[in-house]
Amino acid sequence: MSELPKMKTEPEDLTQVPSMVGEIRSHPAMAHDAVFGEISEGGPNYRDVGWLGTVALMMKSQIGLGVLSIPSAFDTLGIIPGLICLCTIAIITTWSDYMVGVFKLNHREVYSIADTGGLMFGRAGQAFFGFAFCLYWIFVAGSGMLSISIALNAVSTHAACTAIFVAVAAIVGFALGSIRTLSRFSFLAWIGLTCILTAILTVTIAVGIQDRPASAPQDSPWTSDYKIANNPSFTEAITAISSLIFAYAGTPAFFSIVSEMRDPNYYTRSLLICQSGVTAIYITIGTVVYYYCGSYVASPALGSAGAMVKKVAYGFALPGLIVTTTLVIHLPGKYIFIRLLRGSKHLTSNSPTHWLTWLSCTLSITIIAYIIASAIPVFDGLVSLVGALLGTLMSFQPMACMWLYDNWSKGRGQGKRARWVAMVCWCGFVIGTGTFCMVAGTYGSVVGVMDSYRESGGSAAWSCADNSNSV
Repeated sequence: MSELPKMKTEPEDLTQVPSMVGEIRSHPAMAHDAVFGEISEGGPNYRDVGWLGTVALMMKSQIGLGVLSIPSAFDTLGIIPGLICLCTIAIITTWSDYMVGVFKLNHREVYSIADTGGLMFGRAGQAFFGFAFCLYWIFVAGSGMLSISIALNAVSTHAACTAIFVAVAAIVGFALGSIRTLSRFSFLAWIGLTCILTAILTVTIAVGIQDRPASAPQDSPWTSDYKIANNPSFTEAITAISSLIFAYAGTPAFFSIVSEMRDPNYYTRSLLICQSGVTAIYITIGTVVYYYCGSYVASPALGSAGAMVKKVAYGFALPGLIVTTTLVIHLPGKYIFIRLLRGSKHLTSNSPTHWLTWLSCTLSITIIAYIIASAIPVFDGLVSLVGALLGTLMSFQPMACMWLYDNWSKGRGQGKRARWVAMVCWCGFVIGTGTFCMVAGTYGSVVGVMDSYRESGGSAAWSCADNSNSV
């Protein structure tokens, strides 16, 4: 761990140290945190993520291959409706992410969305959101493992059985996901972010300079058939919107990130940089790739520019996919770890109990994600289903409830001032919009799973087939 800041020990200096509940209080050998307890120099420092590291972790929790489903969503909706939906989702999720930081400063004992559920809805709320949090990230981790296997198949031209590649992804994910603190993760996040953006930009440039996308007719004149506005069915439209929501659904991870910040007061700065960068990237990639590829855009879009560019792009993307997978293994593992050892001296020590518990948590998450990803025939459809159901549920409604929890009583005694009324209406809008998208998106995903299974029968368990041929 990094060294704790050296502080003066004169009595008059120590009296100036704040002692607000949950605020980190330091002296030369020890600090206290409302979540982690006593943080000493002999154990891991769980409060050492700087604001720049926070930017990297935030962006990496959102930018993955999900960004490459945005051109396909634009194909379904049309460019203008797609951009309107994307920007609306960006505004709502940015406010939701902002509320995470505000709620953390108001309630320093909160570590995860499960803790907020416990404050607002009691033990039942804590159990519900804790289960939803773990299930969501387990499915995302499984999706990450399959994405790594796709990249390895694409780069190596299917040099080994896909089941072997998925197992390799699980082993690497467990090894790196077992890094104990997010401060040590932030360097990997920068590497992963750089690699995935390089892959995305490679494809974007390639589709712009090529004559036509790889799947377009090659023996006749061709012009892009992009649409300003489209006329999709309800199921198609809500599925496309769900994919846009999923691209911003890193919100549940932000609780863990702000809890490990060195100074949570810088959270908003990091958030604004993150959301501005993510939205600019999503708009640029979605618009440019769809403009040049039209209805022939691949999903994920790394395959839109032909076999050679796909191989190069997946080569660049591979480190980014590995970092994403390790991060989403780390998050639920850390949540379970803290639930088990919170209040114990073992939480921030290097004791055998600490290590055995920590490695058991990350290993359990890895094994469950690996089995689900490898054994379920319609796993891709289930990821969409879990994303529509849980990704929306944990990115919209709880944050509106958090504002109401902290502010409901403030307006009633003051004649319901205009700002308070406006915020209550906004929270109602967020809850209503989130609930509609959750229910409708879940319905669309279920229909998609059924249609996909009828057409292909799903994939075989622990299949050796080359899964890069379809992307």
